[in-house]
Amino acid sequence: MPVDHSTLNHWVIHYAPLLEEKFRKMHKRKVGSSWRMDETYIPIKGKWTYYYRAVDKEGNTIDFMLSKNRDETAAKAFFTKAIGSSDLPDKITIDKSGANKAGINAINLQLIVLALLGCSLIQIDIRQIKYLNNIIGDCK
Repeated sequence: MPVDHSTLNHWVIHYAPLLEEKFRKMHKRKVGSSWRMDETYIPIKGKWTYYYRAVDKEGNTIDFMLSKNRDETAAKAFFTKAIGSSDLPDKITIDKSGANKAGINAINLQLIVLALLGCSLIQIDIRQIKYLNNIIGDCK
């Protein structure tokens, strides 16, 4: 039975996120509570894209994300995704990027709101140290 390529594309668009979510839940790895995060600008199919990536202090990949923007919204989306797959870190080391700091501050603000609703107050410690986050360059 032949299947049109557009039908196959619709299946991928529909089922890929569901499969990724199921896979992440079933194969969740333990990662350290101290993260190092950075982003870089890479070409994908001729278009420049931001590649966000976080690793723990041993260099194990926590999560990654591609984004067309480098701003607070993209950084917050990345941190939300990474926290969803690996739990809340104690601290995150970033470079001097204002967008990444704003993204973590937005997450910390959400944690304060949760504390006001009765949850315990937890905050992510932000360390902005240029080059310390560059363990990321040693991809595993």
